[in-house]
Amino acid sequence: PLITNKTYLEAAAGILAVEAYHAGIIRTSLYAKGLADAANAISDARDSLDGPTDDDQGITDKAAGGALNLVPTDANAIAFSRTPGQVLNVVYLNNKAVTKGGFFPAGVNGAVNTSAAN
Repeated sequence: PLITNKTYLEAAAGILAVEAYHAGIIRTSLYAKGLADAANAISDARDSLDGPTDDDQGITDKAAGGALNLVPTDANAIAFSRTPGQVLNVVYLNNKAVTKGGFFPAGVNGAVNTSAAN
């Protein structure tokens, strides 16, 4: 695991829960405002950057007739996660191993600054 200190782990879990709530509100609001097509296009763009698996789901499920997909999960109802390298692929807007680009044209600070080669 990336976090072994129990104090930090509890704080990180709390942040994760809050961010999941925020994501649900945003997905619901976009759907209610009729912006599913645009949101799905952004999801597809992110998915083209983060690797070969389909870890990014749009807010509607085409296979289910356009039904709301409020919580994107796998078949076991487990939320998808990305590695640090995959996150950097998305923010660098590049599916190759790079150290800068996209939203961070000069790169990011820290030891983990290279995106994954996807």
